[in-house]
Amino acid sequence: MSTPRNALGRGIGALIPNAPPAAAPSEPDRVDAAVTVGSREIPLDAIDPNPEQPRRLFDDAQLSSLAASIRVHGVLQPVVVRPAGDRYELVVGERRWRASRVAGLDTIPAVVADVDEADRLEVALVENVQRHDLNPIELAFAFRTLSETGATQEEIGRRVGLDRSTVANTLRLLDLPKEFQADVENSRLTTGHAKALLQVSAPERRQQLRDRILEEGLSVRAAEQIARPTPAPERKRQERGPVDPHLQRLGDSLRQHLQTRVRINGDGDRGRIEIEYFGGEDLDRLSGLLLGDV
Repeated sequence: MSTPRNALGRGIGALIPNAPPAAAPSEPDRVDAAVTVGSREIPLDAIDPNPEQPRRLFDDAQLSSLAASIRVHGVLQPVVVRPAGDRYELVVGERRWRASRVAGLDTIPAVVADVDEADRLEVALVENVQRHDLNPIELAFAFRTLSETGATQEEIGRRVGLDRSTVANTLRLLDLPKEFQADVENSRLTTGHAKALLQVSAPERRQQLRDRILEEGLSVRAAEQIARPTPAPERKRQERGPVDPHLQRLGDSLRQHLQTRVRINGDGDRGRIEIEYFGGEDLDRLSGLLLGDV
């Protein structure tokens, strides 16, 4: 990987001094200045998308809305491209480029920047992070791509303006099954829910918790409570002797069936069973399971 440019941590404006300001002007007499200073019109068909674009999802409804705005007001902020032979390659602005095609434009205002091929992912990533345009899974894949070039988590965080722990936690999302990742990408699961699921190591139990989150609308806190491992037996109980194997198997079966924390205190002759619930909906669910209503 090429030597990182200090400009990357400050966004595309620091990399391209002549680029116009990020804020789109609203007055008609300022629009022309915004799209002409440091930019030129380039045919849309002469521009190829960035093969390392970190953004993977482009909402059709949002593209249509942006295209409608472009038909009326034009493209208020140029895209950024890099020369690629006799063509150009997008570095920043794929959503504007796609919407311009939908709007039926032939050309688009673009700033031509001297961006190394090795740096194009970082530039696009920084710009998307600053605009909050990436979902957590897109961020995770981009971070993984950068790490595969030899960058450490600390270096990645420094380049995109995030702390190392955020980078590490985001990368952990890729440990989830692809189906769960798709849930996060499509906002069916939040990052908090995903982190709770990562606490569950057993695949079957993890799948059951994911299904409950989607079907019952569990809060992040409730999901974390359910995902939390069952506490180890209290010392006093351990001092009484070994745990009855039959009660241990029974406790495991109840936890698996009820998908919540279950404690059995006592022995084969006398004791009590404690079942935890988290909220009214969880209580109703457990009641149904215990009474045979579901």
